[in-house]
Amino acid sequence: MTLPAWCTPLADAERMRAIDRWAIERMGVGALELMESAGAAVAAVVEALAPDGEVAVLCGKGNNGGDGFVVARLMRERGRSVRVLCTGEAADYSGDALTNLGRLPGEPPLLLGRGGGGAEADLEGATAVGAAAVVVDALLGTGFAGVPRGAVAAAIEMINGAGAPVVSVDVPSGVDASSGVVVGAAVRATATVTFHMAKPGLWIAPGKAYAGSVHTVDIGIPRGALAATATPASGEGSAEGGEVGLVSESIAGELPARGASSTKFSSGQVLVVGGSLGLTGAVRMTAEAAARAGAGYVTVVVPESLQPVLAASITPEVMVRPVPGDVGSHSEAGFEALQLATQRAAAVALGTGLGRSDGAGAMARGLAAATERALVLDADGLNAHVGHLEQLAQRTAPTVLTPHAGELGRLLGCPSAEIERERLRNARFAAKQAHAVVVLKGDDTLVVDCDGNVAVGRGGSPALATAGTGDVLTGVIAALLAAGLDAFTAAAAGVWLHAAAGVEATSRQGSAEGVIATDVIAALPAVRAGQGIA
Repeated sequence: MTLPAWCTPLADAERMRAIDRWAIERMGVGALELMESAGAAVAAVVEALAPDGEVAVLCGKGNNGGDGFVVARLMRERGRSVRVLCTGEAADYSGDALTNLGRLPGEPPLLLGRGGGGAEADLEGATAVGAAAVVVDALLGTGFAGVPRGAVAAAIEMINGAGAPVVSVDVPSGVDASSGVVVGAAVRATATVTFHMAKPGLWIAPGKAYAGSVHTVDIGIPRGALAATATPASGEGSAEGGEVGLVSESIAGELPARGASSTKFSSGQVLVVGGSLGLTGAVRMTAEAAARAGAGYVTVVVPESLQPVLAASITPEVMVRPVPGDVGSHSEAGFEALQLATQRAAAVALGTGLGRSDGAGAMARGLAAATERALVLDADGLNAHVGHLEQLAQRTAPTVLTPHAGELGRLLGCPSAEIERERLRNARFAAKQAHAVVVLKGDDTLVVDCDGNVAVGRGGSPALATAGTGDVLTGVIAALLAAGLDAFTAAAAGVWLHAAAGVEATSRQGSAEGVIATDVIAALPAVRAGQGIA
C-alpha cells in the first residue's frame, strides 16, 4: 500500500538511513553540507526560543553530536556564550562529527564524568546546564533504541533538571524514533527540530509527550527520496512491513457530500446495536453522531424493555427498534431479528452501552460473525470478543475496531500499561490478528490496517477526554462507512472529524473542561462544512 495523498509520510530510522544514503551516494549531496544545514536549522529555533543568554549544547558520539557541534559553532560566531558538553572523548568521534568538532572555535568541550572526565566534570557540567538560558540535546539520533546508559543517561538527567527550554536535535534522546517507545530516561523537549521528514516516534505516544513542538525542516535532500528508497518488492520502506503517515487536513476532501439526487438511503444507512439498563445514553450518542456526521437514515436496536426509555429521549429523526432480549439487556433471543435488521443497513455500529451479560456477549459475537455489512465494533462489543479476536478475521465485510488501551489490553491478554508502552506494535498485532482496521484511541490515535499501514491522528483536542466521546467516534466512523468509504479512510476521516469537532466545541464552550460529548456531536456539521475553527 502506498499511503493516500491525505497522509503525510513519516520516516522510521531504517527509511531515514536509506534516504541519507540515497542523497549522498546517488544524488551527490555532501554529507557535511547536510550536517551544516541541520545545525543551522536547529540554531534558528534556539534563537527564536531564547534570543539571549547562555547556551548549553550536549553532544553524543554520533552524527547527532556532529549536528550539535555545528549549532555550537554557529551560535558562537553570532556572539552567544556557548558551553559544549560531550559524552565521549575526541578519539570517540569520526567522520563528519569529528570534522565539525575540529571546526569548533573557542573553549573546547567539557568531557562529562561518566564519559571519562571524572565526577568533577559532571558537577561542572550540571552547573553549566543549570545556568543556561536554553539547552540543546544532541545526544542520541534516530538510530537509537533501548535504554540510555552511562554518560548519556547522566546527561539526560542534567537536561531534564535544568529548568530551561530544551531543543532536541532530530528526536529527543531516549525516544525510539521509529515507534515512540521510551524504556529508560528520555529528554523532555520544548521543541524538536527534525530533518527532511518527521519521525513516527515524534507523533506516537509515549514519545509524542517528550517531543514538544515539532519543526520539520528541509536540509537539502532532493525531491523524490521517498519513492527512490521504497523497497522494490513491496513498495514499502518500513521494517515493520507497513507505511506510517500523519493524517492531514486534506482528508476533509474525502468526506462524502450529498448531491441533488441523494436520498436518505443513498446517504448511508446506519444500524446501532447496543444499550442496556443504565447505559442507554451511549447508543443515543452513537446514533445522533452518525446522523450529524452525514448518515441519511439511522436506526437504534435495543432490548424491548428499554425501547420506551430510549424513544422518549433520543432525537426524533432516529428510529428506535425493539428486539427480544433479557430484562434490561440484549440476549441471543434477539439474534434473528437483529440479523434481519442488519440486512437493511450499510454499516453496523455494535457494542456501545451493550453491557457485559453473558447473553449480550454471545449475541455480539454471533452478530459480528453473521452480518455481511461493514462493522464498527466498540466498547462491550470489543469486550465480548476477549478470547475470540481471531474469529473476526473470518468476516468478509470491512471491520473497524475502536479500542482504548484498556480494551485492547483485554483483547490481547495484557495490561493496559503494556499497550501504552508499545502502542504501535500492539495495534499492528491486533489488526493482523483480527484482519481489521484498528483505531487505538488516544491523543495520538492510531489507525492501523491488517498490513501494518498506519495513519496517526494529530490529536490536540483535550476536550475529547470526557465520557461519551468514544461513543461519538463510533457513530462518526459508522456514518462514513455507510456512505461508501473504505475502512481505512473512513476510520482516519472519522478520527480527524471527531478531533476537529472537539476543537470547535472547545471554542463554543470557552474551555476544553466545559465540553461534554453532546457538544462534540453538535459541532460536527460546522466542521464538515469547513465553517468551524478546526
